[in-house]
Amino acid sequence: MTRDLKLVIISLSIWGIGEGAFLYFHPLYLQQLGASPVAIGTILGVVGLAMTVVHIPAGYLADRIGRRKLIWAGWFSGVISIGIMAAATSLTTFTIGIILYSSTLFVISPLNSFVTAARNDLSIEKVMTTTSAAFNLGAIVGPLVAGLIAESFGLRVIFIFAFFVVMISTVIILFIKQQPTEQNFGHPASELLKNRKFIYFLPLCFLIFFALFFPQPLAPNYLKDVNQISLQSIGLLGSITSLGNVLLLLLFGVLPTQTGIYLGQVFIGVFAFLVWQTTQMPILVFAYFLLGGYKATRTILLSQVGKLVDKANLGLAYGIVETVAGLSLTAAPPLAGILYNRNPSSIFSTTLMLLIPSLLFTYLRRKLKWIT
Repeated sequence: MTRDLKLVIISLSIWGIGEGAFLYFHPLYLQQLGASPVAIGTILGVVGLAMTVVHIPAGYLADRIGRRKLIWAGWFSGVISIGIMAAATSLTTFTIGIILYSSTLFVISPLNSFVTAARNDLSIEKVMTTTSAAFNLGAIVGPLVAGLIAESFGLRVIFIFAFFVVMISTVIILFIKQQPTEQNFGHPASELLKNRKFIYFLPLCFLIFFALFFPQPLAPNYLKDVNQISLQSIGLLGSITSLGNVLLLLLFGVLPTQTGIYLGQVFIGVFAFLVWQTTQMPILVFAYFLLGGYKATRTILLSQVGKLVDKANLGLAYGIVETVAGLSLTAAPPLAGILYNRNPSSIFSTTLMLLIPSLLFTYLRRKLKWIT
């Protein structure tokens, strides 16, 4: 493993602690600041939109001006936006902070292309699942600490904690080396539009991402409002999800790609059913472990990009797929918020219905070479 990969893994692990501290609690803090379920869904939809519009420009720029510059910009943006959330005392200010934080996800495309280029003899699946597992390893710690902080000092303090943790992560990422930009003019960006395998890959990604993400934004609110689960227990469940992320990412990294994509969807279906049907903590722990199948499936799908396009357009291609993922993140929360306002449990029954066409489409595309 190269020096740069080690630095990325360490930095991501620490960032995972910071993001994990607030990721499962920000819908609850929005509620505490006065947002209704519909408003929460709308805000999270805007968050998804902010994620969506940044990926293609970031991926293109990473190919042209260098990946390290974009990675550094992403880390610094994260520090600033978490600082805004930590300082916020009103719904408006906090919403601005969380939307700005979501826009820092432009770093994903440059980061994915950076680790793909730095992998040496590691497979793309292996390096991407390993780096993603590193992030989620840190995210195991974050929710546990945040749950204790929230119970003792209130929800706002977890954002202050996250701010200082992410600052440490940022210092570490400053030591990665610059990579040469790809100057392969035989593969212009417009070439992607002619790549049928890549174009056909995009609707599959949207459908799977939408179905897998749909139950997640308002699940913490369901646990608190309907199941009467404490904040500390919600933090524990967040850590269990991160543990599931780590173990399932490592598992999916060695399984056949198609098997991992199937399993991830099945796991989210079981998660939705169990959260819907039970209030018993041991069963919820199992359900939230299976929720780790979301990120594992997402990472496996993203790893296919490197097999479909030339490396000169790798950052842009990752940006396009992340944009497709962002569209699903934009569309899912508002719809989930509307359904939750009418009947909280409907978000889980709807998820099970969405997974039927998702699994069917996966099966129909199984013979195409972009799923290997």
